[in-house]
Parts: sequence; C-alpha cells; structure tokens
Amino acid sequence: MMSDMGQVFGHWNVYLVIFLMMLGFYTLIARGNMVKKMVGLNVFQTSVFILYISMGKIDNSTAPILTDNPLAIYANPLPHVLILTAIVVGVATTALGYALIIRIYENFGTIEDHELVDFMEDEENTL
Repeated sequence: MMSDMGQVFGHWNVYLVIFLMMLGFYTLIARGNMVKKMVGLNVFQTSVFILYISMGKIDNSTAPILTDNPLAIYANPLPHVLILTAIVVGVATTALGYALIIRIYENFGTIEDHELVDFMEDEENTL
C-alpha cells in the first residue's frame, strides 16, 4: 500500500502539468477579454515547458561532460535546449499578441470578444 502512494506522489510534476494546462486552457476558452486570454495562453505554455523539463531530468545524473568515470549517468541536454528556444519564441509571440491587442483597443475601443463581434455585425449590416 505504501509503495502505491509513493507511486502516486512520485509523479507530482505530471499532476502540476495537468492542473496548469487545464487552468490555462479554461482561461483561454472561457474568458472574453483578450488580455486574460493571453495570460491563459502563457499559463498553458508554461505547463508544456514544465512537462519537457521534468521529463529530461534523470536522478543521480551529471552534466553531459566526459569524465574518467565509465559508469557515469549523463542527463540529456536536448529537452533543456529545446525549451530554451521555446521560451524565446514564446516571449516573442506574447509580445506580438499584446501589440495586436493594443492596436485593436486603439481602433475599436474594446478588447472584449463579444463587443468586437457585435461591432463587426453592425458594420456588416450598414454595408
């Protein structure tokens, strides 16, 4: 019984990833405010980062630098490198998203989805 609990609590990172992923996805879907949608997208993105970084961790491993020890266990640096690249892309995407939200607010005076849809329907009816 105790080993079963250790098995469950041993995967705390997966539970954290699932919680953050669902929180970000819910925020992205349920909110009409574009800034809140960007925050939800960033939470979702962070959960993916945590998932990949935690999968790349190996217990009792060392940095992948060759040593004289033939029994050394090396950690794979590839997930960390990929996540570093994804963080840079994520920051650029977030900056672009916020810049677009600012332009939308300047042109339409709102950042709420339903108000923009109503505005577009009114414009369509006047044509």
